[in-house]
Amino acid sequence: MQGIHGGKLPMNTERPAFVWTIAGSDSGGGAGIQADLATIQDLGCHGCSVVTTVTAQSSVAVTLVEPVSAAMLMAQLTTLLSDLPPKAIKIGLLADQTQVALLADWIASFKIHYPSVPVIVDPVMVASCGDALAVDNCQDIKSAAKSALDFKPFKGLIELITPNVLELGRLTHSDVSTKAQFAAAALALSQSLDCSVLAKGGDVSFGSTDILDDTHAQTQTHTNALDTAYKSNGWDLELAEDYLVCRQVRASSKLHHNGRFWLASQRVNTRHNHGSGCTLSSAIAAVLAQGFVLQDAVVVAKAYVSQGLSAATGLGQGPGPLARTGWPNDLSRYAKINLCDGNFISHHLNQHLDVRSDLVATVLSATDQATAQVRIASTPPQNILSHCFKVLDADLGVYPVVSDLTMLESLLAAGVKTVQLRIKTDISELTTTTAPAEFDLGKSALGRCESGEPELIGSELEAQIQTAIALGKHFNAQLFINDHWQLAIKYHAFGVHLGQEDLAVTDLAAIQAAGLALGISSHSYFELLLAHQYSPSYIALGHIFPTTTKQMPSAPQGLAKLTHYVALLQDHYPLVAIGGIDLTNLAKVKASGVGNIAVVRAITKAKEPLAAFAKLSQAWEQCSLSEELAVKHELVAKHE
Repeated sequence: MQGIHGGKLPMNTERPAFVWTIAGSDSGGGAGIQADLATIQDLGCHGCSVVTTVTAQSSVAVTLVEPVSAAMLMAQLTTLLSDLPPKAIKIGLLADQTQVALLADWIASFKIHYPSVPVIVDPVMVASCGDALAVDNCQDIKSAAKSALDFKPFKGLIELITPNVLELGRLTHSDVSTKAQFAAAALALSQSLDCSVLAKGGDVSFGSTDILDDTHAQTQTHTNALDTAYKSNGWDLELAEDYLVCRQVRASSKLHHNGRFWLASQRVNTRHNHGSGCTLSSAIAAVLAQGFVLQDAVVVAKAYVSQGLSAATGLGQGPGPLARTGWPNDLSRYAKINLCDGNFISHHLNQHLDVRSDLVATVLSATDQATAQVRIASTPPQNILSHCFKVLDADLGVYPVVSDLTMLESLLAAGVKTVQLRIKTDISELTTTTAPAEFDLGKSALGRCESGEPELIGSELEAQIQTAIALGKHFNAQLFINDHWQLAIKYHAFGVHLGQEDLAVTDLAAIQAAGLALGISSHSYFELLLAHQYSPSYIALGHIFPTTTKQMPSAPQGLAKLTHYVALLQDHYPLVAIGGIDLTNLAKVKASGVGNIAVVRAITKAKEPLAAFAKLSQAWEQCSLSEELAVKHELVAKHE
């Protein structure tokens, strides 16, 4: 089994998540349930299959498509459910409208007992070789290709549908000749089916009158014409751009659960793309089955397909199947995320208005609001800044987060070299996000600090931050100020820490110009990729363990997810794990490979905070020493 670091791991004795694929059989083995099962296993799950259709298929042709009987379809579903209930379901090729109706009825009953199991639909219509697959009771394959199944019976029953450009046009009965039309059609499909949509633009090719005849590899003589066609319609020939429309995504950040995003990856120049759509949708299901949110599953699956295309080789005379390359840990394979509308900033502003409308003018001036709107609407995060923020030593160690000057000074005097001051105010915390400090490196309840006293505002707040920054300089420490970036700039702090919801309304260029370091919180793959696009000084990963202070929309990330995040980012940033970390679980956190931990209550709620910090630091160093010795032993063993 491929490990998350790309090598072989000892056999996992834990029971893997069950993922179902309800799809057609590809006798050539490159697509359909064969590709699905290979993908599901490659990503660490156990695949179960419900065959809808048998195809006589190779890499160059589909000669016969034959649906299974309704009785056989239902028997497979019933038998599987009694013994191997799924954590996620992928639906691929459905042969006809009868199968659509039967499956929709079954899902409706299934959801009564398993409401949280995600269902992903890949509306397969045409094979990679260009032949139709969904016969819709029509004997003429080419004629059938001009029709489309009606997926409206799935309305409200599925989490995501993943049409390519051809399928999107047919499902919405709309012209998708331009990028704007493509996005509009995706939004319309989301509304009509009451689900999220991932509209795949990787195979878009607007160079002829019949898009069906122009979805495959073009000859070199057409390159210039295609490049012109792409640009005139808003597309970039060098990129594979997908449009993600989120619709009430469960367990997702409120900033993103109804968001719309362009996901752009470098186009892979290969003809060996057989089963790419099947692979993408089954990869999404496999990642979802392991507890990741939908946005995470999409970006991981897209990276998985990208690396699978890069390593693909031909087997027959036609397009070859994707390679199975394990969990994607190459950051360059992950898509750039462009927030293509004002969802992010609109959420932030709406929350301000909902909570304390009389303070809106204080929090965000008209200029600030306009600047944020322009930034989100027109500028991808990765283009906001031309240079990265201050580069830190990767070894931050144990990183305390405190809220009062007395404790801050005592820690600094004891030799702490990296610390964060989190003083929340009713001005800076005008959102409904009231997570405890360990959730976001310092979030507390609106209007009250941890002691229950009214939070600081105005001159008193400024005086405390000014004093804290002076203390940090006196003790030559890396002092980060949570949220109050204007005051951090004014008094020349070492750095600023921001949550995801702060990014849209913060002048990051001003922080950078002032020479301050920047830390950004993340709670998922999607958020850590967004953080990465700002090139911060470090990225915080959390919350790792449960806490009792506040219920979050997402579950604790856990050690397995943390290990995945570290594998992706450890060569790029100092990483800080946070959330419920203390002496009892510190060694397990260290085993994930993360280099640093942030602690809040383990210090601030201790009877003797300095002693608690000393014990945590000592334990962390011992873990580091043990890890270093283990690596040395491994190297010695390899050379013997």
